[in-house]
Amino acid sequence: MRLARSRLDAHLHLWDPALGVYDWLTPDLGPLCAPFTAEQAKAELSAAGIHGAVLVQAADSVLDTAAMLDIAVGSDWVLGVVGWLDLEDSEGAHERVDEWASSPHLCGVRQLIHDDSRADVLDLPTVRATLATLAAHGIPLDVPDAFPRQLGGALAAAQQVDDLVLVVDHLAKPPRDTEAMDAWERQLREIAAHDSVVAKVSGLEIPDHEWSVQALRPVWEIALDSFGPQRLMFGSNWPMSVTGSGYIGTLGVLGELISELSPDEQDDVWWQTATRVYGLNPDERGPTPPGAA
Repeated sequence: MRLARSRLDAHLHLWDPALGVYDWLTPDLGPLCAPFTAEQAKAELSAAGIHGAVLVQAADSVLDTAAMLDIAVGSDWVLGVVGWLDLEDSEGAHERVDEWASSPHLCGVRQLIHDDSRADVLDLPTVRATLATLAAHGIPLDVPDAFPRQLGGALAAAQQVDDLVLVVDHLAKPPRDTEAMDAWERQLREIAAHDSVVAKVSGLEIPDHEWSVQALRPVWEIALDSFGPQRLMFGSNWPMSVTGSGYIGTLGVLGELISELSPDEQDDVWWQTATRVYGLNPDERGPTPPGAA
C-alpha cells in the first residue's frame, strides 16, 4: 500500500445480526437489519478509492469485538479495530488491556455510552480508573454521539485524566439546523482546546436534512477551526449510510470539503491523524499496538 496520499476510513462497522448482540438493530431500521460483511465493505472501499479502514464496535459485547478481530486476521485492508471495553469494570480493564498488549489489530476501545441515560458515566470512579489504565497504556478511547448528554463528561475526562487520548466520534453528533447548534459549538470548542482530543468527521448525515457541501459547510468550518486538520480524521460510518446517501454519497460531500485544504492538510484528514492516534502502520500488515515504540 502506498502511504503518500493514501485515504483511510477511520470509522467503519461490520455486523451480523445472527450474533444476537445488536439490541439497537430494530425492524424500523429497515435495510440495516442485515449482515454487513467484510466482502461488502472491501467492495465499497475499492469503489471509493479508499485504501484501508478501522473497524469500530457496534455492540457492547465481546462477541462483536471477537468477530472484528477474526475478520482483521484475514483482511489486509483492515488496519485496526476499536473494540468494546466495559468502562465500569476497572479490574477487568487491566486484564483485557494485558490480553491486548501484543495484539496486531486492537488500536482503541469504545463503549456505547450514548445509549446510557446517565449523564455522569465518564465521571464515575470506576470509569475514571479504567480511563487511567487506558492512558497509561496509550490506548485511545472513542466517545460516540457525545452531544448533548456525554460531551461534558468527556471534557472533564480530558481535563482530569493525564495522557488520555479521546476520539470524539461524529464530531459529537451536531444537531444540524436546530437551536441546539450554539450549545454544540460551544462544547465542541471547549473540548477541542485540549491537545489530547481529536475528532472524526463522520456520521453527520441526519434523516430529513439536506446532505450537501453547502448544508454541511457550517459544521465543517466549526470543526476545522476548533481542531485544525492535524486533529481531524475522515470516517464513513458505513453501513449506517445505506439508508441515506451511501458510501459514495458520504465520500462525495466530505471529500469535496477536504479537497479545499492544502495537500498536506488533506493528508492529515485522510490518513495522518488516524495513523498517529491509532498507531496504524498502513505500509505493513496491521497496526502498531498502541503504546508501542
